[in-house]
Amino acid sequence: MGFQQSHYGYSLFTKKAGDDIVVILVYVDDLLITGSNQQLLCSTRSDLKKRFKMKNLGELKFFLGIEFARSKRGILMCQRKYALEIISESGLSGAKPAGTPLELNQKLTLVEYDNCFKNDNTQVDEVLNNPGAYQRLIGRLLYLTMIRHDIAFVVQVISQYMHCPKISHMEATLRVVKYIKEAPGLGLFLPAESANQLSAYCDSDWGACIQTRRSVTWYLVKFGSALIS
Repeated sequence: MGFQQSHYGYSLFTKKAGDDIVVILVYVDDLLITGSNQQLLCSTRSDLKKRFKMKNLGELKFFLGIEFARSKRGILMCQRKYALEIISESGLSGAKPAGTPLELNQKLTLVEYDNCFKNDNTQVDEVLNNPGAYQRLIGRLLYLTMIRHDIAFVVQVISQYMHCPKISHMEATLRVVKYIKEAPGLGLFLPAESANQLSAYCDSDWGACIQTRRSVTWYLVKFGSALIS
């Protein structure tokens, strides 16, 4: 059919015809098909139906836990249903939402760091009896960061303690869930009139990590006016 497989994502296939392009994204037995020319899209679907038994589900609305809403202004992507599942499974459906994902000036530490610097005045911060619950919750939050970039930094911080999580780590993680509860439908908007241009920004906090004294770098990437990473 003339499609080329991407070297960066093996489930992504593209086909160019002059100035037009058709893109197919494959996940198991599901296909997302899009392109710049409606006639070319119809031709591609017809060719695929000759080779495979297929069902056209119409315009994309839900895929891999991500909800899509299209309008003349652009496309909105969110994970509201997935976020509500996390809130419910964490037992925080009745909890008060948090205004920020992380408390101001909160410093999380490893068990090894505590053992080196603890004294009689150090507050006890015990290791969790069931680290699996913490690890599963972190895994779910990591998937949520695909759309919720506002929690990306704090989730990468708390994910560094998965091998031996403490009570303070779980409390910080549950605060992230409470923050999500503030606006579970918050998502990523791609404006229709936005320029097709990538731009990136970064910043550093020199020696910010209290355990390693390494610098911490933040970055963001925008596609047009939309924040994508």
